[in-house]
Amino acid sequence: MTEPSEASADVEPPAPGAPAGASSTPSGPRSVTTRATLAGAAASGLLVLAIVFGSRMLHNFDSALLPYAVATVFLAFGVAYRYTVWISAPGARRLFIEGRRSLFSLENFRGAPTALPRMAATYLGFQKFLGARSHARWAAHQLIFWGCVLAALITFPLTWGWFTFTSGSGSGPGYEMRMWGVKILGFDSLSLLGWLMFHGLDIAAVLVIPGASYFLWRRMKDRGAVTGQRFAYDLLPLIALIVISVTGLLLTFSSIFLHGGGYQFLAILHMASVVFTLIYIPFGKFFHIVQRPAAVGMQLFKYTGRKDDEVFACRRCGEPIDTGPYVENLRGTMRDLRLDFDAWAEYCPRCKRVLRGTAYLSHVKKGFK
Repeated sequence: MTEPSEASADVEPPAPGAPAGASSTPSGPRSVTTRATLAGAAASGLLVLAIVFGSRMLHNFDSALLPYAVATVFLAFGVAYRYTVWISAPGARRLFIEGRRSLFSLENFRGAPTALPRMAATYLGFQKFLGARSHARWAAHQLIFWGCVLAALITFPLTWGWFTFTSGSGSGPGYEMRMWGVKILGFDSLSLLGWLMFHGLDIAAVLVIPGASYFLWRRMKDRGAVTGQRFAYDLLPLIALIVISVTGLLLTFSSIFLHGGGYQFLAILHMASVVFTLIYIPFGKFFHIVQRPAAVGMQLFKYTGRKDDEVFACRRCGEPIDTGPYVENLRGTMRDLRLDFDAWAEYCPRCKRVLRGTAYLSHVKKGFK
């Protein structure tokens, strides 16, 4: 058995009177909160500087988009804060460290140079693991994912003043797209490219609405989903996505067909829904968007172990469980948590059930004979 890694070296013993097996974080709650607050403040400060310098000292910053920009600053603080708290837990910390080592390992890159791009596409882009559960859920998730990605790629740079669209002649139809004040391309607003440029958010909304509506319908009809769902955690994010998308489309509808009728009210409603959702992301279900990239490093960690034939076999039946490094990482996490049955990580699920049943018959049932 190997010694615990540096990730568990600073774990404090449980407090006197604490129950056996009680979990303990690498440091006290106050220390974790302090680190998380500093991380959030640093992320917010860096984003503010990026906005100021990226918009050429606010020369390209649109003051009408100030509420969106402020919301993104709060978003940066919340994401950094929540992520720091998350990786402070022993289990998440170990997975984060091992995943980071695998991601930045030159040995892994030389041995499997295409592994990282393939896993990024599989786990981040196309999320094939969802297809094993349900093709409909996978398709709906893809609609939401790519719609949100498209909206973020358009909204954030525009909000921060990094992207600008200006008329090349002052009267159109030629426009120029500039990034940080540098011309990227010119296009005709009446062409297909121009239409796509000015209606990218509408396309994103059209993708998100059916995907979010499917999951909302499923959470109202599926018995398994209804049983454990919570309104603020499971339903509110879907409702927020639908409200953002619908109000965004109504803004376009108002400007084209109603000559701006009701545009001001719709703009305020749309802004409020976007700001609320951005602030909600770090503290609700949407936080898994931030957590998901960590899965790539962890899968790479397991993949390299299999590639090196480091597969750990069950101590009882000999069936393969997982990679040797992954099993040892699991045992280390259980030791960090002061769990006294880390040796059970060396048995497959079937043998664990058999051993539990045997122990029950030998030590519990025996007393009733």
